[in-house]
Amino acid sequence: MTKDAEPVSLPQQPVSWRKRLGTVRLYLGVAIVLVWGLGPFYWMAVVAFRDPAYTFDSTPWPTHVTLENFRNAFDTSRGNDFGKALLNSVIVGSATTAIALALGVLAAYALARMTFAGKYLISGLILSASMFPAVVLVTPLFQLFTDIGWIGGYQAMIIPNISFVLPMTVYILASFFAELPWELEEAARIDGASKLQAFRLIMLPLAAPAVFTTAILAFIAAVNEYLLARLLSSDATKPVTVAIASFSGNDPLVQPYAAIMAAGVIVTVPLVIMVLLFQRRIISGLTAGGVKS
Repeated sequence: MTKDAEPVSLPQQPVSWRKRLGTVRLYLGVAIVLVWGLGPFYWMAVVAFRDPAYTFDSTPWPTHVTLENFRNAFDTSRGNDFGKALLNSVIVGSATTAIALALGVLAAYALARMTFAGKYLISGLILSASMFPAVVLVTPLFQLFTDIGWIGGYQAMIIPNISFVLPMTVYILASFFAELPWELEEAARIDGASKLQAFRLIMLPLAAPAVFTTAILAFIAAVNEYLLARLLSSDATKPVTVAIASFSGNDPLVQPYAAIMAAGVIVTVPLVIMVLLFQRRIISGLTAGGVKS
């Protein structure tokens, strides 16, 4: 009777200096990207929590911590109505996102699943619209909205934002719909469902990750728009981007940088939290349909 042979452990191969150097470069690159991306936000937060008298203190960590800047951001005695501006941004962003999704889902599904004359021409025109510079539209939009009396209304910001957000919506959703299996829709049609029912009950739920991703990106893009909002809004409808740029302090000759930083933190933190909470869904939506099964 022979004994089972004991497993022989092979000596571990030493890690080559090239692999070590590659690892160091990888982590160094990640660190540079983090500092480049989070550095401005970190400094904004440091100044936001610092006493206004020490706004220009170059200490790289929080000193003279106070909440006075946040109170000043919401103080209406200086003519700033930051709370109203936040509400305006939510209204404009939500309306833009809802309308862009309602139109974009239908357009993306038609481009991905249907065959008709001029299909690729329409796709090219939609993509080219996203490359159109917003500054070129300022004068004609201002003239048009002045003639029809829309200047200062929410619609004067929502409709241009839709034209900027809609191409991105169609692009993301069309690439996703194109990769969904046709068999699911055909099976629903065989069971007696109409095209609309197959789309609403089968295809649209499968596209939920992409729709969710598009909604977040569209909302952020609409909230961050400044150029057209600066010219087409009024005191009652101006969003946070315009409100922050027009902040005024006790001294009309001194810009209230600390209050502006505090307002920037208030606007940025909810968006960062939203992205962190839903990052997996966002990534799955952006990569969905990228690989054929």
